[in-house]
Formats: sequence, C-alpha cells, structure tokens
Amino acid sequence: MRKKFLSIPYVVWMALFVVTPLVLIVIYAFTASDGSFTVDNISGLGTYANVFGRSLWLAFIATVISLIIGYPFAYILSKESAAMQRITMMLIMLPMWINFILRTYSWMSILENTGLINQLLGKLGILAALGVDYIPLINTDGAVVLGMVYNYLPFMIMPIYSVIIKLDRSVIEAAQDLGANSFNVFFRVIFPLSLPGVLSGITMVFVPSISTFAISKLLGGGKDLLLGDLIEMQFLGGAYNPHLGSALSLVMMVIVMICMYLMNRFGEGEEQAVLL
Repeated sequence: MRKKFLSIPYVVWMALFVVTPLVLIVIYAFTASDGSFTVDNISGLGTYANVFGRSLWLAFIATVISLIIGYPFAYILSKESAAMQRITMMLIMLPMWINFILRTYSWMSILENTGLINQLLGKLGILAALGVDYIPLINTDGAVVLGMVYNYLPFMIMPIYSVIIKLDRSVIEAAQDLGANSFNVFFRVIFPLSLPGVLSGITMVFVPSISTFAISKLLGGGKDLLLGDLIEMQFLGGAYNPHLGSALSLVMMVIVMICMYLMNRFGEGEEQAVLL
C-alpha cells in the first residue's frame, strides 16, 4: 500500500504532462474548427508527402552518420582506463551544458559565406583556385544534417558506451578460447550484445532529428520545410491551424512508433541468434 501511495505523484505527472497532451492531439486531429468530427485533417496530409519524405531522409542520414561515428568511439572508449573514460565522458557532456540554440548559432558563424571555413579556404588559396568567392555551406541539407549530428551525437555514444562497458568479459574470453578471431568476436558476440545500446542510441537520435525545427531554420535557411517546421507553423506561425498541426504530429508519432517497433523486432532477432 505504501509503494502505491508513493507512486501517486508519478502517475499524476504522467497523466498531466504525457497522457493529456496526447489525448488533446488526437481530439484536435479529428475535429474541425467548429468542433465537429472530421478526417479531412488526416486525409489531406498527402499534400505534404515531400515534407514527410525529406524529414525521414535527413533524419535517417543523421542517424546513420551518428552511428558510424558513435559506435567506434564508444567501443574504443570502453577499452581505455577508468580515468580516461571519466574525462572523455565529461568532454562529451560539456557542450550540452550550453543552450541548444547557442550551439546551433555557433555553426552559423562557422558555415556562413564569410564564416571561418570559407575564410580558411580563402587564406589557403583554395577559393581562388576554384574561381569562387566562397563555397555555399550554409542553407543546405548538408548543414542541417551536420547540425543534427553535432547536437545529437552524444545521445548515440552514451547508451552504446553504457552497454559495452557492462558486457560480461567472460563471454568474450570464452569466444576467444574457442578459437574466434577478433573479427568474429566483435561481429558475433560484442556487436549483437550491444544492440540494446545501439537501438536506444538510434531512437534518441532519430526521434529529435525528424521533429527538429530550430536546426533546419537556422542552418537550412527555412527554404525547404521539415516536419518540425511545418508543425511549428500551424501553432505559432501566420498559418495558424492547430487541427492540421495535431494531425501532422499524430502521423509523425505513428511513423516513429512503427520505425521503433521494427528496430526492436530486429534487435530481438539478433539477440536470440547470439544465444543460439
């Protein structure tokens, strides 16, 4: 009884700040401005298919790049001394103490036409050799993906590192004793056992990437909308339409949940293969 009583604040918090907003989103998505039931908000989303496709594609690219960078980093870090691990993790977390918008603004000064990169290329004579005054780096898809990777890479590294560092070393030693070389040990033992961390990292990078609006607005110039930009416009922009915004949010959540379900199914299959 006491444990149930202690859980009441948590249940109330979840009801107010998780369940209630989701219920409101569903209600708004299936109602018109006069409060009547309608499916027009959902059926009309085909108009924004290019926005959905572009958001999914850029989020996918950012997630893959984060995984390619984050997994080797976490794996190598797990082999370092305890002191080095603590220092490195602190350095990884340090930029996150700075405001998200300020970190993104810093990349604007680096990537803009008169920014640090173009200035460096100019001093090296590369721009003159190419016959251009600058290389367009900002207001591009590449800049948006760079902003996503920079801001969300720690969320890929940390869960992978946390899982790898806790792996039972006796399992690895057993595989080596049975004649497995380093390649087989990694791909048949370490990587499958670290999949929970990989899937957590993918989730923590993919979900905010597909819904971001600040990065695409600052580094992408707002020329090509992402889902986050489109949803923000419906609630805060001139085209105020919370019903359409709710429908967009609802469909986005469904897409993300489907992606997460498929990845979890894949992870379960890999873990079972290792046990067999």
